[in-house]
Amino acid sequence: MRFFVIGFGQAGGKILDMFVENEKQRGSNVRMRWLAINSARTDLIGLKHVPMRDRILIGQTVVKGHGVGTDNRLGAKITQEEIETILNAIDERGTHDLDAFLIIAGLGGGTGSGGAPVLAKYISEMYSEPVYAFGILPAPEEGKLYSLNAARSMISIMKYVDNLILFDNGAWKFEGLSLKESFARINEEIVRRIALLARAGEPMEDMVGEMVVDSSEVINTLKGGGISSIGYATSLAEAEQKKSFSLFKKKKKEEEEMETIEGDKAIKISSLVRRAALGRLTLPCNIASAERALILVAGPPEHLDRKGLEKAKIWLEEQIAGVEVRAGDYPTRRTKYVAALVLLANVTDAPRVKELQQLALEAKEGIEAAEKERIEKTISLFDEDLEPLI
Repeated sequence: MRFFVIGFGQAGGKILDMFVENEKQRGSNVRMRWLAINSARTDLIGLKHVPMRDRILIGQTVVKGHGVGTDNRLGAKITQEEIETILNAIDERGTHDLDAFLIIAGLGGGTGSGGAPVLAKYISEMYSEPVYAFGILPAPEEGKLYSLNAARSMISIMKYVDNLILFDNGAWKFEGLSLKESFARINEEIVRRIALLARAGEPMEDMVGEMVVDSSEVINTLKGGGISSIGYATSLAEAEQKKSFSLFKKKKKEEEEMETIEGDKAIKISSLVRRAALGRLTLPCNIASAERALILVAGPPEHLDRKGLEKAKIWLEEQIAGVEVRAGDYPTRRTKYVAALVLLANVTDAPRVKELQQLALEAKEGIEAAEKERIEKTISLFDEDLEPLI
């Protein structure tokens, strides 16, 4: 899956930076392009792996490189003013062999929250490739302003993207870690999922899976313009025991042993997929409300199993609301783990989204009431007998 990945704002830029590092370490030959866009100069300078030529600073005449200070309306405004610069940068890097655009942004801040919907609008109008967004929701303790920003951003961006994949910070807490360390772990979790999704349809090491998932199947899973969530699970690929075959060993026993080995592999794959679907999702939701789903399992080829995938596919078909479940594997010897990714597309029962909408409504009413009260108090400081100039 060849993505043009755009990290918008501080959170989006950091995730993109980690994604670029991951691709370089893997020695991936999948041709992807990327851009990091921000209104804060220090955030762009702090990136370590995105090349300098792929970093764009916007809003210099307005915010002087200091960011928009969680004002996502301002973030949208400066993106609108500099949209030609961004689109030219995309054209310079080429889009002829891409499968899709992926915009990554924190939805609670200012630059990414405000700018991502504007960029999605123009990309969707100018290019035929699908546009996806990976949005990070703020945790409740980050404050009502962040919830208001996220709700505004979600409503705006869903008008223009083919799918919005969400990651809820509030559902991902790591005990004993500082806030900085916790965010770093969250970014790692996000990159693992994006990186595995990017492997779909892109065979490496001259190996092809028994059940291949190509980019068109990912696109068909994500069509419809809804909200999606991703499940993920891993297990250590145990080394297969060496078997000594004696001349006196009965053929029947050999066949029974082979059937047991194959059966164990199928059970492990099926179990891993269930763990991914029923474990901690990027957005907690009722999987029964998903319209479509995609299963992708990666790992050493000797630990992958077609029967296990087919069994997992049948199980997932029974769990979701729709009937479309696609499944495939991605063989690689560059890992000691087997990983399963489950993409739940177009979910409609996600309590966190409803909660966010309510918090946003309360925040908006509170801001309006506070502004009205402030104006009234300020006016009351002056003598009513004074005549206004106009």
